[in-house]
Amino acid sequence: MALCLVTGGAGFIGSHLVDALVAHGHMVRVFDNFSTGSLTNLTRVRTKVELLDGDVADPQGVRKAVKDVELVFHEAALPSVHQSVVDPLTTHHTCGTGVLNVLVAARDARVRRFVYGASASAYGNGAPQPRRESEVLQPLSPYAAAQVAAENYCVVFGHVFGVETVRLRYFNVFGPRQRAGHPYSAVVPLFLQAMLAGQRPLIHGDGLQSRDFTYVDDIVQANLLAADAPRVAGRVYNIASGRTTTLLELVEKINAILGTDIRPIHTGPRPGDIRHSAADITRAQADLGYCPCTDLRQSLRRCIEAITSSRKGPKYIRKAQRVT
Repeated sequence: MALCLVTGGAGFIGSHLVDALVAHGHMVRVFDNFSTGSLTNLTRVRTKVELLDGDVADPQGVRKAVKDVELVFHEAALPSVHQSVVDPLTTHHTCGTGVLNVLVAARDARVRRFVYGASASAYGNGAPQPRRESEVLQPLSPYAAAQVAAENYCVVFGHVFGVETVRLRYFNVFGPRQRAGHPYSAVVPLFLQAMLAGQRPLIHGDGLQSRDFTYVDDIVQANLLAADAPRVAGRVYNIASGRTTTLLELVEKINAILGTDIRPIHTGPRPGDIRHSAADITRAQADLGYCPCTDLRQSLRRCIEAITSSRKGPKYIRKAQRVT
């Protein structure tokens, strides 16, 4: 059994990864400052993990977290393009400086491998689609720029210090435990929250912008594979479903599940938004054995079930189950 550190382990993606690592018999240490994470995300495994309250921007706290660790899964981030436009310094503090701190500590602790949760936002709006890992990155937001800086640090620490790093570029992750409580939240939980309440979801732009929506279980699968796959150190991989959906299509899929006919509200596009985002996942399939196996409609149902099961009152999913 390996001792694994999950930074941001009380967050949306991190907590799902923690659950999987525990299920696979690993010892797990969670490092989180709870700015976006929550102890409730760790309810299933709270007695089986070591929990450290700390910030990746604090070098001393990071060194303590990495001590005696074999594998580091770095999931700590402020994953919002739009929040980074409002407050770029805070975003870089976590997503840039924070990654560097963890890499330094990983080097000093001689960890076996550092798996970094990167972002497809690094690609920007350049052509062609789907995006391939060999392309020149064109970040369009402070968040994306910080992600690119962090990726570069991963590459440098491999070349200069021999730290084994694997970068996983996530595409539009969604799933249970994802926050929907503020306007910077990701699109899927925002749409679900609104439409479950019978409200019209807000779309910035015409709704024809497309995304490669990736269910969190597939992200977890990729991390577990990246931890042990041979001959992948220093490489980067797109982690996605390999299929695209427009925002208007997403609204229709949710309507079909709920048995509703709710029309979105359109407003102007936002700075930093990417028009289309599609992934070529060939490299991850070949090198990691990655196989996205979740259907968008089925995954949306799971999200709705998670939301409604945590609420009192009508269970919307019962109505949804009658929709074919």
